[in-house]
Amino acid sequence: MKARPVLYTLGAFLFILGLTMLVPLACSLYYGEADAWSFILSVGITSGTGSALYFASRPKEKKIVLSHREGFLIVSAGWILAAFFGGLPYMIHGALPTLTDAYFETMSGFTTTGSTVINKIESLPHGIILWRSMTQWLGGMGIIILSVAILPFLGVGGRQLFKAEAPGPVKDKLVPRIAETARSLWIVYVIITVAGFILLLFGGMGAFDAVNHIFCAMATGGFSTKDSSVAWFNSAYIDGVLVAFMVIAGMNFTLHYQLLTGNFRTFYKDSEMRFFLGTILIATLLVTLDLRLNVFADIGGAFRYAIFQVSSIITTTGFVTDNFAKWPAFSQIILLLLMFIGGSAGSTGGAIKCVRILLVLKQGYRELYRLVHPHAVTQVKLGHETVPQDVMKSVLGFFVLYLCIAILATIAMAALGLDMITAFAAVATTLGNVGPGLGLYHPGTTFSEAPVLGKWILSFCMLIGRLEIYTILVLLIPEFWKK
Repeated sequence: MKARPVLYTLGAFLFILGLTMLVPLACSLYYGEADAWSFILSVGITSGTGSALYFASRPKEKKIVLSHREGFLIVSAGWILAAFFGGLPYMIHGALPTLTDAYFETMSGFTTTGSTVINKIESLPHGIILWRSMTQWLGGMGIIILSVAILPFLGVGGRQLFKAEAPGPVKDKLVPRIAETARSLWIVYVIITVAGFILLLFGGMGAFDAVNHIFCAMATGGFSTKDSSVAWFNSAYIDGVLVAFMVIAGMNFTLHYQLLTGNFRTFYKDSEMRFFLGTILIATLLVTLDLRLNVFADIGGAFRYAIFQVSSIITTTGFVTDNFAKWPAFSQIILLLLMFIGGSAGSTGGAIKCVRILLVLKQGYRELYRLVHPHAVTQVKLGHETVPQDVMKSVLGFFVLYLCIAILATIAMAALGLDMITAFAAVATTLGNVGPGLGLYHPGTTFSEAPVLGKWILSFCMLIGRLEIYTILVLLIPEFWKK
C-alpha cells in the first residue's frame, strides 16, 4: 500500500470539506451572530491541514491509480477525519465544548444518523444549526462521492472510492465513467432537494427552517431546527411533504435517475422498491390500527402519525411528530424492527437495506422448498435475474455480522450501566443510522447523559453502519496491511 496517494487524496478531501464551511459562515455573517469566528477558524484549520497534506504528499505520477485497499482506507479515514474537523465549529463556538460530544454530533451528522447530544437546539446560532444540517445533507449522498466528482480533475481515479462508499449493493453504474456517475447522482439529489424546499415554503415554513428540514429529509438524517422536531409545526401538510421526500430518499437513486430520463419501466418493475413500499404500507396499517384502538379517538389522526413515524424510521430519517416511546408496545416493536430493515440499496438510508432482507427471505424459502423437493435445482432470483452465489454469501455474511455487532455493542452498553431496552435500542438506532431510540434515549430526550465511553461506542456504531460494516472491518484483517 502506498501512503503518499492516500495522504494526498485525504488532503484534497479536507481542503474541500473546509470550503463547505463557507456556507454556514455566510449564514452567520448574514444574521450577524457571534459564531462567524468559529467558522473562520474552522475553515482555516481544515483547509489549511488539507492543503499541507496535499502538497507535502503529492506523488510524482501525473495520474494516480488507487488500489482497492487504498480506496477502503481513504473512505474510512475520510469519514473519521470529517467527524473530527467537522466538529471544530461546535467546540470553538462552545456549543459542544468537549471532543466527545462534538465528535458524536458530527459523526451523527455525516452518517445521517440524527442522534444528538444538544438539549436546546433553538438557542444555537443560525450558522451552527445550518452546518449541523449540512453535515447530514453532504453525508446523505456521500461526502466521498462529492469528492469523487471533483478529484478526477486532480488526477485521482475514483472507482475504488465509489465502490467502498456507495450505500448498499448497487448493481449498475448510471453512466460509463465513475465521475459522471457521481455527478449524475448529485444532480438528481439537488433537483429533488430544491423541489422539496419549494413545497415546504408553500406549507408556510420559513426559508431557514425549510432549507434545514429538506436537507435532513433528503439525507434521511433527522436533525431539526426545533427541540420537538417536526411536531413543533403541527401541520398535516408539512408532515405529508416530509413523508413523500423521506420515502423518495429511501429509494434507490439510480431509479430516480432512470425515471428522470424517461425509463419508467425500470422504476415500477424494481423488486426492491415494491418490497420497500409494501413494507411501509403493511407497517403503517398495523400501527394505525394499534394507535386507533389505544391512543387516538379518530382513524385520521392515527393514520397521520403512523405513516409519518413508519416512513421516518424505515428510511432511517428519525424525524418525529409524536413521542413514540409512549405508544403501545406493539407499535414500538414494529418501529424497532423497521430500524433493522432500513431503506433501499443506493438510497441515503441506513440499516441492513431492503434488498438484503428480501434476499435473505428468498434464501430461507429456497431452503424450505429444498426440504420438500431435495433433488430440485433452485436458484434465488431478484426480479428476472438469478442472484450469483458469491453475492448471496456476501449478503448472508453481512446479515450475520450486522446482528453480531448489534449484540456485542448492546452488551458493551449494558456493561456501562444501561438497562436492556435502552442499550439495545441505542445500538439499533445508531447502527441503523436512525436517530431516536427507546428507553432513556427516546424522542423526548437526547444522548447528552450517555456515558462518555458509551458515546464513543455509539459513534463507532454510526460509522460502521454507514459504511456498511465491510469497509471498516476489512481494515482489522492483518492481511489487509501486508504487501
